[in-house]
Formats: sequence, C-alpha cells, structure tokens
Amino acid sequence: MSALSFKLRQAPTSVIDLSALIPSSLASLSVSEIENLVLGDGLHAPRVGDVFAVSGTPGDAMIVISGGSSLIDYVGAGLDGGTITVEGSVGGYAGRGMTGGCLDIAGDAGVFLASTAKGGVIHVKGSVGDFLGGARPGDKFGLLGGTVLVDGNVGERAGERMRRGTVITKGKFGAAAGSRMVGGTLWTEAGFGPHPGPLLRRGTLIGPSVDEVLPTFADCGRIDPVILRIISRYVADVLGPLAPSALPGKVRKLAGDMATIGKGEILLTA
Repeated sequence: MSALSFKLRQAPTSVIDLSALIPSSLASLSVSEIENLVLGDGLHAPRVGDVFAVSGTPGDAMIVISGGSSLIDYVGAGLDGGTITVEGSVGGYAGRGMTGGCLDIAGDAGVFLASTAKGGVIHVKGSVGDFLGGARPGDKFGLLGGTVLVDGNVGERAGERMRRGTVITKGKFGAAAGSRMVGGTLWTEAGFGPHPGPLLRRGTLIGPSVDEVLPTFADCGRIDPVILRIISRYVADVLGPLAPSALPGKVRKLAGDMATIGKGEILLTA
C-alpha cells in the first residue's frame, strides 16, 4: 500500500493544527499543492511545506507522520477513512470528530482525544491526557461512537458526557472517569482512580478495582450479566489480536450514580 509521508523538519515552537491532513482531503491534490496548504488560521499560520518534508503518492488510503510533538494538535480530526500513522506523540484533540478509519499513535496523546468522534478506531501506544472522549465547552456530548485503545494510562475525567462508543486502557483511568456519562463503555485492565462515575446517568465502567467509590453508588453484589460476553466478542472482532482478554462471567456491580437517575454501573472484575 502506497503512503503519503510527512516528515517533521524540526520540533515546532508553537501549536500547529493538522486537521487538514486526512487522506480523503488530500487524495486529489499533487505533492506541491499539499505543500502549499495552510495549517490552521491566522496571518502567521504555516504552510505544510514549512513544517514537513512531503514525499510519496497522495491517495485515500494512508498517511504517515514521522516525528511527533505535544504542540501538534487535531491530528486525524475529521478522519473518515483510511489510516493515519504517527511515529511519535501528538497534542490535544487528536481524532476529534472522526467518523471512520484508523488513527495509530506510537507515543502519547494530549487532552480531549476522540472528542465527538462517531466511528473508527484509535490506538495510542503511550498514555493519554485528561478528558479522553470528553465534551469540550459548547459540545452537547463527548465520544459518540467508535473504539479507542490506550496501552498506557489515561488522565482525569475520561468519558466526560460520553454518549456511545468503547474506550479500553491497559493502564489505569485517572480520577472521575465517566463523569456525567450518558452511555458507552470504559474498560480498564489496571483499575480506576478515585471517584469514578460522578453524575453517571447511563453507561458501563469495567475494571478490577476502584481507588475510592463515591457514596452515591449502591452495591448490588455479584451478578452474571450477558452483556459482558457481548462486549468481549465485539471488542475481539474490532481489535483482533490487540483486544484484551475476555471478561469474566461474574462481576460485582455498583449501581449509580444515585445522585441522578442511577442507571449506570461500575462492574468490578476482581
């Protein structure tokens, strides 16, 4: 498969908006036209050729970004197909508004990863900042669909106002994961930080442990929900060999948040 490659010329000193660099937007352009694209807004916004050495063949299949930085924002924002591979870390808002395709990040990712995404798969091999799948000011909801896999840890308030979709981390979620969540699944293999699910309305949080449970969650004892087998099969189909081990049959259920309608749940697997 041919790829269009962007090699970072030097580490950026100010924030750069890469939302223009998605395969479907660049497929009909020549390399010289791509080099002349402006990255972001403003009089001093750089052109692609100022920031990257561009090579390869434009198409709607694959983009490779060599080199990373926490100042590179909106990588894969609006991605609707194909693959974007980043050989390094990225800044905030990566994968925002995605509807399809695959975003593969070799390093860390910043705040609001996958906010308002509706589809596709995001794989971060490092750790992720706060508000993964969260709603920014002005957004009605956060994550709306798709699958996010994080190999490292996740910051605070993951899934803020999340509506649909699945977020899986092999590491640990920070404080207040699932804040104001209205649907979807957060799954951790290492556990939750303190106070997950504040004002959780609906949705499922799955993990082996919780550092500190809010007093507004009710212990329902051990249950054997069919949904765990469904979730395990779905994730295995989507992620293949990257999928975590299947969930156990029986889990301990904490229902809440009873400070609101209380139809959400924390399922403890250990």
